[in-house]
This record gives sequence, C-alpha cells and structure tokens, in this order.
Amino acid sequence: MTAMFDEELREQLARAREELAAAREDGDADGVQAYLGRVAALLRLASQHGIHLPHTPEEEQGES
Repeated sequence: MTAMFDEELREQLARAREELAAAREDGDADGVQAYLGRVAALLRLASQHGIHLPHTPEEEQGES
C-alpha cells in the first residue's frame, strides 16, 4: 500500500504542477494561488509520511 500511496502522491503533484503552469500561462491569479496551495499541501502530506519529493523552497511554502 505504501508504494501505491507514494505513486498517487507523485501523480497528484505532477498534475498540480501542470495546472499551476497552465494557470500562470493564462494569467489566472486565483488559479495560481489555488495550485500553489495544492502543491504545498501535497508536499506536506508526503513529508508527514516520510516520502521525499523533489521541490523548491517556494513550492513548500506555497509561494510563487
């Protein structure tokens, strides 16, 4: 089950990053804030479960 959880977190993080990039490209400030929060939340969840996911300090803090 841990491997499945790890894989799901990685997939969700990749999707959130893609949506964040799309929101930035579209100039969607609300979308950017929403996806920054989603990325940060997924990184916190991973950390709580001992899963290391490569990320930037800005992503961890939910900042652009």
